[in-house]
Amino acid sequence: MNPTVDPSSLPLSGKRALVTGASGALGAAISRRLARDGATVLLHANSRPAAVEALAAEISEAGGRAECHVFDLCSDEAAAEATRRILEAGAVQVLVNNAGIHDDVPLGGMSAEKWHKVIDVSLNGFFRVTQPLLMPMLRTRWGRILNISSVAAITGNRGQVNYAAAKGALNSATKALSLEVASRGVTVNAIAPGIIASPMAEGSFDAAMIERMVPVKRAGTPEEVADLAGFLASKEAGYITGQVISINGGMV
Repeated sequence: MNPTVDPSSLPLSGKRALVTGASGALGAAISRRLARDGATVLLHANSRPAAVEALAAEISEAGGRAECHVFDLCSDEAAAEATRRILEAGAVQVLVNNAGIHDDVPLGGMSAEKWHKVIDVSLNGFFRVTQPLLMPMLRTRWGRILNISSVAAITGNRGQVNYAAAKGALNSATKALSLEVASRGVTVNAIAPGIIASPMAEGSFDAAMIERMVPVKRAGTPEEVADLAGFLASKEAGYITGQVISINGGMV
């Protein structure tokens, strides 16, 4: 953030934004973008608290505002307590449900643990955070809920039946929730990235595979996804809701 800019002139000035899974490359990029746009960013992590502490320091040094919230999205009790604490300072008006994991194996060899864990983080985690934050958001009559999905939910992917199921359900939840809240000034959209440059992607896709799979011949960047998230969180996107928006270099 440019320190010479009047903070009150920024598009998300006065808004509080929670980003789950902010310790990863994509969550961190979205957090930086929302902070640059003036939001106070609430950075969630579970297993990597040091990463969000470092990110909060980076955002603060750049003139933004950030705070850390460490809790387990797979625990009803932990998520309820964390959201209660978050709401003590006021409503969250921008919510980015970014947290997710994948644990890939063909379904024939998939354990129940692998199935349930992937579903629990992406889909049940969405519920555990969105449900308690929703009514306070609605009372402000302005809100943006962004659910980070995946191209795997649209096309499917071998070895990712659990992940595709979780993200596909998130897409459907996006559409249904958008209908419930549209009249209160709250939009709900999903972003479905393709191959995005990150440590996770580097372990799964080499350069030759990316060139073969992606028409634009490269992986996307976390910042490109963050720019889309920043737009969808803005007032200019107030007429866009219930959409699953792909950002995948032309893969589908």
